[in-house]
Amino acid sequence: MNVALVKLSSLGDVVHALPVAATLRARVPQARITWIVERREAAVLAGHPALERVVTVDTRRWRRARTPAALGESARAVVAIRRELRSARFDVALDLQGLIKSGLLVRLTRAPLRIGFDQRWCREPLNVLATNRRVAPPIEARHVVDQYLSLLGALGIDGRVLEFRLPSDPAAEARMDEFFAGAGLKPRDRVVVLNPGAGRPEKRWSLERFRALAGVLTAAHGARVIVVWGPGEEADARAVAGTVASHVLLAPPTDLFALIALLRRAGVVVAADTGPLHLAAALGTPCVGLYGPTRAERNGPYGAGHRTLQASDGRVETIDVESVAAATRELLG
Repeated sequence: MNVALVKLSSLGDVVHALPVAATLRARVPQARITWIVERREAAVLAGHPALERVVTVDTRRWRRARTPAALGESARAVVAIRRELRSARFDVALDLQGLIKSGLLVRLTRAPLRIGFDQRWCREPLNVLATNRRVAPPIEARHVVDQYLSLLGALGIDGRVLEFRLPSDPAAEARMDEFFAGAGLKPRDRVVVLNPGAGRPEKRWSLERFRALAGVLTAAHGARVIVVWGPGEEADARAVAGTVASHVLLAPPTDLFALIALLRRAGVVVAADTGPLHLAAALGTPCVGLYGPTRAERNGPYGAGHRTLQASDGRVETIDVESVAAATRELLG
C-alpha cells in the first residue's frame, strides 16, 4: 500500500500528527509512506524511520507571488509537484489538515481512496470536495492527536502507537552540552525554559508577566531560567532575560535541532500554544501551557505530567503570574 500523508503545517500540528505515521508503520509494515509538508516544517521529519519519503512544498511562497517572475516560478513549482505526486501512484491519501490547500494536494495525488475529516471537523469546509471517505472523530477524541489518529479507522487500523519521534543531531547536542556546562547547569536540574514568542499575537502572554515569572522562579524557587527565541524574537527574549541577569539566561541562537536539544535538557517548559511547547511535550519534558483563544483540551501538551492554564475569557494575558509559578513549582517538585 502506497500512502500519502498530507499535514503541511504548523510545527506543533506536524508534531501532533507523528503518531499517525508511527501507527501506519507498525500496523501495516509493508506500507510505503510519503509525507507532504511545508518546506519550513520539513526538518521535524528528518530521518523519520516510518517514512519512505518527504515531499516538501512552499505554499507560503506561492501565495506571496506577485511579480510575473515570481508567479511563473510558483506555477513551475506546482507543475513539478503535480508530476511528482502523480508518478508516485498513491493508493491512499490522508488529509490531516482540513484546508483547501491540503485538499488540493490530496487531489493531486490521484489516490483512489482519499480520506479526510467530515465537513463539521474541517477548518475550511470546502476541503471535503477533495476527499471521498470522510470521518467524524468519536466524541472521546477531544485532543487533536486523537482526532488525527481517528482517520486511520477508515483503513480498518486500530491499536494506536503514540510515538513522537523527533530528529536528533549530534553536533547540536554537543553545542547544547557546551552551553549548559558553560552556564554551570545540569540538564533537568531545576532548569525552566521560557518561550515568550508565539506565531499569533493573541496567543502571547505579556513580556511583563514573563519577566515577573522569571523573577519569582529564580528568587523564590531557586530555579535557573533559560529564555528561548526564534526569528525576530531576540529583542523580546532579551527583555525577559535581562530581569535577573545572574539567574536568567538568554538561549543561544537555535535551529530546530538545537532547540530540540535544549528542550530535551529542560526540567520544565513554560510557553503558549506554540511549536516549542509541543516539541517539549513530544520529548517527554514537563510543560506548563498558557491558553487563551485556543482550547487546551484540544491543543494542550499531549500526554501525562503536564499542566495547562486556560484563560476563562479567552485572553491569555489575563492568566496571572502566581498561577503559572505554582504550576511550574509543582512540576519542578
